[in-house]
Amino acid sequence: MSLHADDLPAALTVTPLTAPPDVSLRPPGSKSITNRALICAALAPGRSTLTGVLFADDTHAMLGAVRALGADLTVDEAAHTVVVDGVDPRTATGEVSVDARQSGTTGRFVLPAVALRPARGVVDGSPQLRARPFGPLVDALRELGATVEELGAPGFLPLAVTGPVAGGKVALPGHISSQYLSGLLMAGPLMTDGLSVELTSQLVSVPYVEATAAVMAAFGVSVDGLRVAPGGYRPADYDIEPDASAASYLLAAAAIGNGRVTVEGLGERSLQGDVRFADLLEQMGARVERTAAGITVTGTGTLHGIDVDMADISDTAQTLAAVAVFADSPTRVRGIGFIRKKETDRIGAVVTELRRAGIDAVEDADGFTVNPGPPAPTAFETYEDHRMAMSLALLGLRVPGITIKDPKCVAKTYPEYFVDLNRL
Repeated sequence: MSLHADDLPAALTVTPLTAPPDVSLRPPGSKSITNRALICAALAPGRSTLTGVLFADDTHAMLGAVRALGADLTVDEAAHTVVVDGVDPRTATGEVSVDARQSGTTGRFVLPAVALRPARGVVDGSPQLRARPFGPLVDALRELGATVEELGAPGFLPLAVTGPVAGGKVALPGHISSQYLSGLLMAGPLMTDGLSVELTSQLVSVPYVEATAAVMAAFGVSVDGLRVAPGGYRPADYDIEPDASAASYLLAAAAIGNGRVTVEGLGERSLQGDVRFADLLEQMGARVERTAAGITVTGTGTLHGIDVDMADISDTAQTLAAVAVFADSPTRVRGIGFIRKKETDRIGAVVTELRRAGIDAVEDADGFTVNPGPPAPTAFETYEDHRMAMSLALLGLRVPGITIKDPKCVAKTYPEYFVDLNRL
């Protein structure tokens, strides 16, 4: 049976490890960087070449979005390459429609870019994305001079926006999602007055905003604090590093399976904050080696519980929950209350599923506590959430009878996840 997402059955039982893993793997390209690079390249008049591109549901959504903005794309999935002939959206005419599917980054990044156009654009998505908040972005775009029509529930997709957005100063909450800020910053250089953002609450997921600024710099735009001067992007050739969130599952497998896994391409200068997940595995007792070429985690046979604030690396919280099951003391994760509004309530979902397997997991206001113990054979629900499927599958490396329902949901960011898990 093929283990590619397209070919997976309705439920998949994970095969336990028969020996400690000893492999080197390169996960697919970073979703977050792919989608940032696609936006910047699409807004840069001229030709850019992106290599190392991730092709998954979320990035296919962004490919469609930048086509709607007027960019011309030459896509080579086998070579993981996209050639982007970008355009200035301020010269666009005619109404456009964008389907962001389930992709929060696509919806929240493209809405400010559509607002640069002097014509109406409609942004919509799946029922799951329609349930995720856009209100702060709506308020900010209106304050910056765009016309925004709320075609459904207030503050949610579908939204229609008409520009051109003038820019200037705007207030924005930071505690709900960093994606609002990243979307505005990437549109900022094409606003007539540039952009200056004042945060009204503490920013979550700071490394993602730092990655936004780094990708913008590669296309010729400097971010000064939370300010962007008016100007424009330059086309560039840009190589996308592997996805650090995806790498977390492979590194966790080494710690759980008492083996060695090297993730190639995630060096010490990675743009992604989620490479810090390896630090948590080190705190728990695994050995970690970092080089310019990659990260290696080696399981030692002992894992200790930790107490950790994961606000800046929240996409790896479910991965840590799976590792915590096999520790010798409880693990407390804090600072991630905002992930209740991701693809699903990720706090409630991971606690519910661990409890289904007999694990004493407790839901806290801003996170969860996992009290370790032997998980029972379980068929896990995945809530149409790729990270639920990928994290819970890790339990099956140690315990027989672990089944993942709707494993195809991994196609959102990592279509070959179960291929790579099988390579362990």
